[in-house]
Amino acid sequence: MSKLSEAVYRRKEKLIEELIALGIYKKEEHHLYELTLSEIETEYSHEIERKKPLE
Repeated sequence: MSKLSEAVYRRKEKLIEELIALGIYKKEEHHLYELTLSEIETEYSHEIERKKPLE
């Protein structure tokens, strides 16, 4: 596995773990593991933004 592929894999796994910890297991009908890294990053950003307290 190339260094880039390995880095993408590790980033994807880390974000999936964090989303699962937030109670997110699927996006629409797709399991998180079926999504691309970009899709997972977008979902993670949306969840973090949604969880922020209102100021």
